[in-house]
Amino acid sequence: MIPNLDSQIGITVYSTGFTGIGGKIRVEPEDFQVSEIISEKALNSINDNEGYAVYKLKKKKIDTNHALSGIFRKKGIRLKALGLKDASAKTEQFVCSAKKGKAIENFSTDKYSLEKIGFAKKPLSKKDMVSNHFRIKISECYDDLSSFTEYEKILNFYGYQRFGSKRPVTHLIGKAILQRDFKKAVNLILSFTSNYDSKENTEIREKLSDKENYAKYFDQVPYQMDIERIILKEMIDHGNALRAIRSIPLSLRRFYIQAYQSFLFNHSLSSAFLDGENLFETQTSDVCFDFHGVIGKYVKGLDQHLALPFVGYSYYKKTRFNYQISNILEQEEITPKDFFIKEMQEVSSEGGFRQAAIRCSDYSSSENVIEFSLSRGSFATILLREIMKPQDPIIAGF
Repeated sequence: MIPNLDSQIGITVYSTGFTGIGGKIRVEPEDFQVSEIISEKALNSINDNEGYAVYKLKKKKIDTNHALSGIFRKKGIRLKALGLKDASAKTEQFVCSAKKGKAIENFSTDKYSLEKIGFAKKPLSKKDMVSNHFRIKISECYDDLSSFTEYEKILNFYGYQRFGSKRPVTHLIGKAILQRDFKKAVNLILSFTSNYDSKENTEIREKLSDKENYAKYFDQVPYQMDIERIILKEMIDHGNALRAIRSIPLSLRRFYIQAYQSFLFNHSLSSAFLDGENLFETQTSDVCFDFHGVIGKYVKGLDQHLALPFVGYSYYKKTRFNYQISNILEQEEITPKDFFIKEMQEVSSEGGFRQAAIRCSDYSSSENVIEFSLSRGSFATILLREIMKPQDPIIAGF
């Protein structure tokens, strides 16, 4: 049975026939370990000379953005990450200075450490990160992992964290923005709750559903609800929902749109699978990624991986998945043109393509510990979902 949370984010199928071993992940931060792998070319470009300083950031119990903010406050240096790693894991990743100059000394706190690796002639980017390696312990499972062998037949869904996990609202906010219903977007940010939200958060969100009394409740909103406080301040001062949404940092506004695109992708992938489409092999006229991640048309004999459209204002209709995607867009009352937002052009998205199936390598398991590598952009939780088949993903640690 598909959990309700999965259906909310567009995932309505399992792609393997494995019965599942249950269990929990992230019981301890050390149970979920992630290490970034960068390309050999990028690794060889790092040297001891001057340029853009490159560091290894190791952390736990803090996400990447908050760790980088802490480094800026303590050391006055702005660093960029190649990928984001959440707080519920023990992680290692590369970060790079945005400006040339002298590197700072190694240092550490109780949640993270920063170690200088060297210098690069140009800043490292997310394109230099080719994969992530995972080592994950599954606690309280019914069986060991040895019977799972279908790791090459897993659909490349976007994972729970893309949508807010315990509070799956990011894609709903994105849809409201696309439909130019900025008042609804404000209301979702302030008052959307779920069964997994804390009692304190639920109580304050219930109060914030009272649009006439924003000023009355402003001081009750905790500082960790920083986006909610930004929105409230704008609504109290100006009462303009569009202006309030535009006061949110650009990266987060773009993320809302991307989250809705991710929902559409999950929904399309699920529908195509249910309709019997072969999503693990390429066919004539398919759009594919090659071994280097370059997009192009199917070429017989080449090592290529099937891609599905990621809907935006430049949506490409000429794929075998247009039937499913068009039906979903009609149900959602959204068109590709909606992704060009005149009122907020900086968050407009032309769309693109995403690989249909997960590329998993270096897979191994021993008792209740699993190790594997996934290409950039794929979610370990989606592979774990097929192994564990959790009745409640949030309780299971997803």
